[in-house]
Amino acid sequence: MNAPNAVIEDMDVSDPTTSKKYYEQARAAEQEGDRIKAIELYEAAYTADPDSSDVCFRLAYNLDLVGEEDEALHLYEQCIHQDRPPLHALINAAILYEDRGHYAAAERCVRQVLATDPNNVRARLFIKDILASKEMLIDDEVERHIEKHNALLDTPVTDFDLSVRTRNALRKMNIRTLNDLLQTTEAELRSFKNLGEASIEEIKAMLAQRGLRLGQAAEEQAASAKQAVYDQLKESTGGDEELLNRSVNELQLSVRARKALTLLNVQSLGDLCMKTEAELMGVKNFGMTSLVEIKEKLTQQGLGLRTLEE
Repeated sequence: MNAPNAVIEDMDVSDPTTSKKYYEQARAAEQEGDRIKAIELYEAAYTADPDSSDVCFRLAYNLDLVGEEDEALHLYEQCIHQDRPPLHALINAAILYEDRGHYAAAERCVRQVLATDPNNVRARLFIKDILASKEMLIDDEVERHIEKHNALLDTPVTDFDLSVRTRNALRKMNIRTLNDLLQTTEAELRSFKNLGEASIEEIKAMLAQRGLRLGQAAEEQAASAKQAVYDQLKESTGGDEELLNRSVNELQLSVRARKALTLLNVQSLGDLCMKTEAELMGVKNFGMTSLVEIKEKLTQQGLGLRTLEE
C-alpha cells in the first residue's frame, strides 16, 4: 500500500522527526478504528525512518490484520533481525511461519522469546503447538514413505525392464512381485535351471538401480527377529550389555567347540545366547559333549542358549 498523495507531498527527506510525526498520526487513526488510514500513515513513517522498530512493528501488525501476510512477515523479519528484537514481533512472526509450515523457523522465534522471558505464557503455550505440529508432520511423512515403499514392493516384476526370458523364468518360480524377488537370495535363483547367468545379472542390475538387492527383505526380517531376541536377552540379564558383548574366548572352550562357533560366526556371549541347541548340533562334528560344555559355561555366567517357544 502506498501513502496518499497528500502525505507524499508533505513528506520530508528521511528523518526520524518526520517519522515520529506520521507515527503519532497513525496511532491516533488506529485508535479511532481507521486501519486503512493508519497503514498509510505508518508507511509514511516507515519511509521516513525504516530503522525504527516501533514503526516497523506497528506497520507489520496492521498489515497482518488486514490479510497482507507476506508484507507483514517481511517487516516482522526486519524487526526480529535487530540486536534486541521486540518479543511480540518474534511471536507474530512465529505464527506466520507456522501457518506456512515452516516449523523450524517458528520454533527458533519462540525459543528466542523464552530465552529472554522464560515465563512468557503465550510463548510457552505456542512452543507446545509448534512441537506437536512438527511431530504430526514427521508422522505424516513417515506414513507417506511407508505407503510409497509398500506400493513399490507390490509392483509386479513384469512392470520392470526385464527380458521376456527372465520374466518367464521368474513367473515359473512363482516370483510375482518385487517383494517376492527381495525375499529370494541369489543362491536360490541360481538353483533354478531355467535362469542363466545373464538373467541373474539383469535382475541384479534392475534392483541396483533402485537401491535394492537380492535377498534384502529376507535379511531385514532376519535382522529384525535377531534384534527382538537380543532385546529379550538384555531384559533377562537386567540390561547387562557389557556381559553380552564379552568375547566367547573368555569361556575357554575346547578346540572343537570353538571351531563350531567360528563356523556360526559367533563372536560374543550375546551371539551365542541367541543360538538354539538345534543350530549348534547342526554344525559338522559338533556333538553332545560340546553342547554340554557350552551350556555349562554359559550357566556359570548366568546365561543360557535360546529356547524356542512351544
